[in-house]
Amino acid sequence: MAEEPQKPAEEVVAAVAQPETEAQPDKPVPETDKETQADKAEAAVPEAEKKEGDAVVVTEKAVEGEAAESEAEKPVEGKNQIAQSVSFKEESYVVGDLPEAQKKALDDLKNLIQEALNKHELSSPPPPPPPKEEDKKKEEAVAAAEEKKEEAEEKKEEAAAAEEEKKEEVVAAEEKKEEVVAAAEEEKKEEAAAAEEEKKEEVVAAAEEPKVEEKAEAEVKKETVEVVEKTEDGAKTVEAIEESVVSVKVEEEGPSSSAVAVEEEKKEEAAAPPPPQAPEEVSIWGIPLLADERSDVILLKFLRARDFKVKDAFTMIKNTVRWRKEFGIDSLIEEDLGSDWDKVVFTQGVDKEGHPVCYNVFGEFENKELYQKTFSDEEKRQKFIRWRIQLLEKSVRKLDFSPRGISTIVQVNDLKNSPGQLSKRELRQATNQALQLLQDNYPEFVAKQVFINVPWWYLAFSRMISAFLTQRTKSKFVFAGPSKSAETLFKYIAPEQVPVQYGGLSREGEQEFSTADPVTEVTIKPATKHTVEFSFAEKSHLVWELRVVGWDVSHGAEFAPSADDGYTVIVQKSRKIAPADETVICNSFKVGEPGKVVLTIDNQTSKKKKLLYRSKTTPISE
Repeated sequence: MAEEPQKPAEEVVAAVAQPETEAQPDKPVPETDKETQADKAEAAVPEAEKKEGDAVVVTEKAVEGEAAESEAEKPVEGKNQIAQSVSFKEESYVVGDLPEAQKKALDDLKNLIQEALNKHELSSPPPPPPPKEEDKKKEEAVAAAEEKKEEAEEKKEEAAAAEEEKKEEVVAAEEKKEEVVAAAEEEKKEEAAAAEEEKKEEVVAAAEEPKVEEKAEAEVKKETVEVVEKTEDGAKTVEAIEESVVSVKVEEEGPSSSAVAVEEEKKEEAAAPPPPQAPEEVSIWGIPLLADERSDVILLKFLRARDFKVKDAFTMIKNTVRWRKEFGIDSLIEEDLGSDWDKVVFTQGVDKEGHPVCYNVFGEFENKELYQKTFSDEEKRQKFIRWRIQLLEKSVRKLDFSPRGISTIVQVNDLKNSPGQLSKRELRQATNQALQLLQDNYPEFVAKQVFINVPWWYLAFSRMISAFLTQRTKSKFVFAGPSKSAETLFKYIAPEQVPVQYGGLSREGEQEFSTADPVTEVTIKPATKHTVEFSFAEKSHLVWELRVVGWDVSHGAEFAPSADDGYTVIVQKSRKIAPADETVICNSFKVGEPGKVVLTIDNQTSKKKKLLYRSKTTPISE
């Protein structure tokens, strides 16, 4: 029973983690940032990694290690505290920045690929696997049994044939006797008939001999006249006769010399070697394997996925090219697979460095209808996997593969309600299959893995296994419990880019503000009141929006004129907003005289709060 909660955890991470290939583990580095003890506890690190293909599969035991986020839980102290890993910096894809050993590996890989392209090997089917010893023994036993059976059948057939042959010999002897007797009688009859016929022919010949001689003489005369008449027509008739004679003569002698020449030419063409084929053209994500510096970026991804082992990277590329052809990636891009899973996995916004952000939300499968529609049979599971690959393929093709461009993404994995969902067999099978495809065919495409709404059972034992992970792996993984999820996202993604359901201000549809409008972040200390002021020297129209992550604070707004005899105008009456509301407050006010609009946020809780706000001001003409 103790292992039951671990299995879902393993599947959660495996389903969402993008593969990475690591070198030997490094020692944990000391904390460099000055943070509170609670913030340090948030830096939970995955427990273990398995190398499968180019990927590190983070298991449940590996990631059960972030201190609890809720205020009810006690912060980890002393030896239980996990060291905060330093920020991971992506490796350069500029060839000139690479160490010499890596440059050489890249050149060697290019040579292998060029040779394979010349021989048209990259997209050819793989050779069949060698038979196993057990299979060989089974095949030999079956062959021996078949051979014995055939021998027995042959003996039976030989015996039957011998018996039949004896019968046929007896019948043949009887028939031969009858034939001899019949032949003798027939011969006598034929001799008598021949003698009779010969006598008749002699009598007829003697009577008709003078008539034959007269007829032959008349035919000779007729032929002579015809020749004379023809020769009187002139040379043309003679030439025609000669040509006819020559033609007949040639036809009688055999085929013409031109026909012989044509036949010889065909034989020479058949014997000549075929012209050399042009090198094969192979592209991945719309970029040829050998073309320009963008190709180098792709090859470096495969090399890094295999720790710069050239042959292993080359094998991985060959397998990827074949898989893309068999899976039908090019046609998959245009395939309409519906929109049932648009809330399960979606891409929205970019992080502070410009990486596209992909969100994985497994809690959506709490919808029983969606779950059945996705996993009730193998055909539906395969459709979901194709949809997931299609989404990733479209995202990858939008990346800039130039050496100094953005060629990786950030993944945000929402683990809210994931334990119950990932314990379901059908979902585990589908996510494992999808993960394997991503590991094998999309290497080095994730810059950061951010896990949010991490449950308590996911946070144990990380301190025990932290030393077994490389610094590169630890720095790419970030874990945050429910109360710290929004704040953790804001470290890497600007609030205007974070979806509203995760504490940000990014919403779908027509809005007054867009992701191009920056957001101001303010931390409000416990038991304090914070004000935001917008001052005006002329008539203006002010529009603003704000939210407090987690709310549980009071909020109000008023306009205070600059004139001493002016009256304060209440724009929004102060009221307490509960955490369940989690709304974004949007408001506006037309300023008719110099003064200021004051927003007040009163935090009377014992927790610090994150305030987000932004505004626009438009002058009002007279």
